[in-house]
Parts: sequence; C-alpha cells; structure tokens
Amino acid sequence: MSLLADELAGVVDLFGGLTREELHRALEELAFKRGEEPDGDAVAAAVEDTVESYHIVPVEHEGETLLVAGPVAFPTLPEHAEDLPHIMDVEERTVGREAVAAAVRERLEAETEAVAAGGNSERADTLVDVCYDLETWAAVDTAGLRARLDGV
Repeated sequence: MSLLADELAGVVDLFGGLTREELHRALEELAFKRGEEPDGDAVAAAVEDTVESYHIVPVEHEGETLLVAGPVAFPTLPEHAEDLPHIMDVEERTVGREAVAAAVRERLEAETEAVAAGGNSERADTLVDVCYDLETWAAVDTAGLRARLDGV
C-alpha cells in the first residue's frame, strides 16, 4: 500500500495524534480495507520518511510519544480512513500547536547543527523550507536557523 505523506498526516490528524504502533496498526487496517496485504517493512519505511520530511512529527504528550501532523503537511484522508475511528480502540487526543511547534523547533535546531557540521547542502535546503513552513504554521522565528543553514 502506498500512501502520500499528506495522507499519513491525515491519518494521525484524524485522531489528533497516534503512537508509532497505533499508526502502523491503522495503516495495516487501511491495507486490509483496500484488499491489500500489509507490508510491515514498507509501513515502517513510509512512517520514517514522513517523519524525516516533517509531514508528521514526534511530540511528547501525557507520558507517551505521539506522531502528529507537522508544519509541512496538508493532511488528507486516504480512502477508507474515515472507518478507522470505528475499527481502532484509540481515543481522540488534543495536542496543542504550541507543543508541536516547540518540538519541531527543538528538532530543527539539532538537525541544523548536524547538517552544518556535516556540510549536507541538500538537507540544508530542505530544512530551510521546513523553517519557512514552521514560521507560517506556528509563527515561530527561525531566522537564526535559516542563516546557519544558508552557509552550508
């Protein structure tokens, strides 16, 4: 089953946030609903790619790490996703945008240092775009991070 990053963001957004295990289970349920065989490795890779792209982001919330829609996402529900709340025994969660923005900012700071030290200009360009998205999405000032990345 192949889903776009915005569709993965739509799935987590449907619940307000999901743990990795819950998201994997939700994606397996979607595969079954589509008549497809779920591929655990493909699901794990898709989740990791979507986290790396900041479409979904990990956030600590009430003692657990949830994946929530991130600043670059345009959450879209994939076909049959509307059935997931009836299939899965997961309560809807509310994670404040400020908490998500703080988690994204913290991760961006760490990634900026690593990218600047390693000289990965392609990743630096991607992170500059994420900075702009974060500023628009949550009014977080990332000018200092962008300046650091521009030199890579």
